[in-house]
Amino acid sequence: MIEARAFWTVAPGRGELRGETIPAPEPGQDRIALRTLASGVSRGTEALVFAGRVPASQHEAMRAPMMAGAFPFPVKYGYSAVAADADRQRWFVLHPHQDRIAVPRAACIPVPDTVPTPRAVLAANMETALNVAWDAAALPGERIMVAGAGVVGLLAAGLFARIPAARVTVVDPLAAREPIARRLGCAFALPAAAPTDQDLIVHASGTEAGLRAALAAAAFEARIIEASWFGDTTPALPLGEAFHARRLRIVASQVGSLAPAIRGRRTHAERLALALELLDDPAFDLLLDGPTRFEDMPEAMPRILAQGGLCHVITYGTD
Repeated sequence: MIEARAFWTVAPGRGELRGETIPAPEPGQDRIALRTLASGVSRGTEALVFAGRVPASQHEAMRAPMMAGAFPFPVKYGYSAVAADADRQRWFVLHPHQDRIAVPRAACIPVPDTVPTPRAVLAANMETALNVAWDAAALPGERIMVAGAGVVGLLAAGLFARIPAARVTVVDPLAAREPIARRLGCAFALPAAAPTDQDLIVHASGTEAGLRAALAAAAFEARIIEASWFGDTTPALPLGEAFHARRLRIVASQVGSLAPAIRGRRTHAERLALALELLDDPAFDLLLDGPTRFEDMPEAMPRILAQGGLCHVITYGTD
């Protein structure tokens, strides 16, 4: 048996470490025992979970692959872990914050040697950004605006910036995000100076104001990719203004399903493996903050989520 500790959210804004015993893999089983090296806190989804704001209608849809418990509480939630096996091979696993795990081998994606462990925790977010890019089907030379410079927004913007002749602008009220956007090859603007006449807009701010800005920036027959999840809030949209005259399209993008453009030709595992390959760029280190020790998570989690930063790294005291 394997003795492990995991982070559980037990009430609104309160978490604790709980011990558990995991059956060790037996000979012939397609399971692998791992020690966690690092995990990442997604300040979007995990903030909603930590606050108990997952709508009842979405309890089943929001279950993470290795989650335990049930919404709203108590729940063991998370999906960005990097762990090592006995041979020191590193693997990315969609697993909650836990120091030791035993999972099916099929759930483990090898981390490329060129991607450092802290950066590898961005894989789940990069997978989401990759799915956004597939849903967006951006073209060379398009004018592209990303509203919201969170982790997913910046990762998506970095992917769009690699498209030939694409002009990508990241819009966010935090001026401190400008150096990151420019390092990723994008222009940056505060909301008051947001560009207009955009061919493609990705909304990733998670706010009503951001979605309104996306509509205002849209050119004739532009497409707006909605990458935010609003939880239990209901944004109000000005669909009675220029929405119909401009023949705009709002398309939902959600990582739980492969984008239609690639569905049937790639598996979820292949998409995640590609996301890890795309992280072979030191510029993405700018999207990380922390670290916080796993032992300190219960005390630190409210502060981590309140800071509104990028991806926060949790370390586990193993190398």
